[in-house]
Amino acid sequence: MIPFLDLKKVNQQYRSELIEACTRVIDSGWYIKGREVEAFESAFSEYCGVKHCVGVANGLDALTLVLRAWKEQGKLVDGDEVIVSANTYIASILAITENNLIPVLVEPDPQTFNVSVDEIAKSLTQKTRVIMPVHLYGRMVDMPSIMALANKHDLLVIEDAAQAHGASINGVKAGAWGHAAGFSFYPGKNLGALGDAGAVTTNDSELAKLVATLGNYGSLKKYVNDYVGVNSRLDEIQAAILSVKLKYLDSEIETRRTVASLYCSSIENELLVLPYEDSESVLGDKSHVWHLFVVKSEKRDDLARYMRDGGVSTLIHYPIPPHKQQAFSTMNAICYPVTEAIHSQVLSLPTGPVSEADELDRVIDLCNSFK
Repeated sequence: MIPFLDLKKVNQQYRSELIEACTRVIDSGWYIKGREVEAFESAFSEYCGVKHCVGVANGLDALTLVLRAWKEQGKLVDGDEVIVSANTYIASILAITENNLIPVLVEPDPQTFNVSVDEIAKSLTQKTRVIMPVHLYGRMVDMPSIMALANKHDLLVIEDAAQAHGASINGVKAGAWGHAAGFSFYPGKNLGALGDAGAVTTNDSELAKLVATLGNYGSLKKYVNDYVGVNSRLDEIQAAILSVKLKYLDSEIETRRTVASLYCSSIENELLVLPYEDSESVLGDKSHVWHLFVVKSEKRDDLARYMRDGGVSTLIHYPIPPHKQQAFSTMNAICYPVTEAIHSQVLSLPTGPVSEADELDRVIDLCNSFK
């Protein structure tokens, strides 16, 4: 069976460096908030082109802590509205509701699957305070238009960049466009740890300091607690691992782009709708890092079975939209037709950085022979 993503093989490439990094942490005797975290925060902030990176426990915490910090600063209050794409992963919305803020779901562009700027503009109210653009599947949202709209209406912008490490528009990377951004380093991400990990990036020094404080029990000085904080810290050992893998992120992204380009040029089946191609994705710009290669098909479930029977693993990102989850039962009756169509039709094909040529040929052959 061709795996969807062979993480063992991905990490095997850097095995000796990863073991060396872990050994360094073990031998140091210092395992929380030490030199490894400081080194990774410095390297990742430089990579993203921002002043600050704050390591946290996971991607959800990254988003949650930024919104919480803005509340502590008086920029948000309970009941304020945060605009977010309706077809995102549920974590984006959980960060909003965790802060007693109101998620306002808007439909995505049916071509790119990313949040529609026009739909955002239509959804603005007097209670709108934040826009949360989600760079879904590794394709960046139209951030120049998002920031223009936000500046016009004096709104805060937090990028959900959990799937877009290394993507950029006009030389500005994901995580450097908004007032802050949240990253996930879940093992399957383009930059993945060997466990849960996350980070906040920002150019706002006060925000960075407050996020770090809130994630450390609300304490900046040991045993002195200024806020009712939480425990959300990037572990030393995960930071050391991420520092190793960050060195290879750009080369892995280029491999993903090569795979995506091959798929786009070779898969020819009217039953499959390929990812939207434009000058900002496959054709050369850096706005898409292909965390996922997602096709659409009205016969999605049949296609998934056909691929599995042919020896190819696929995944659905995501089978149930957030507003249809039991967790958000108050939204269940709301209809988002574009979002619901996407969730019922999408299928993700293997597109990892270690895919072999014969494996890719097998994926392509199955896609083309599906009836």
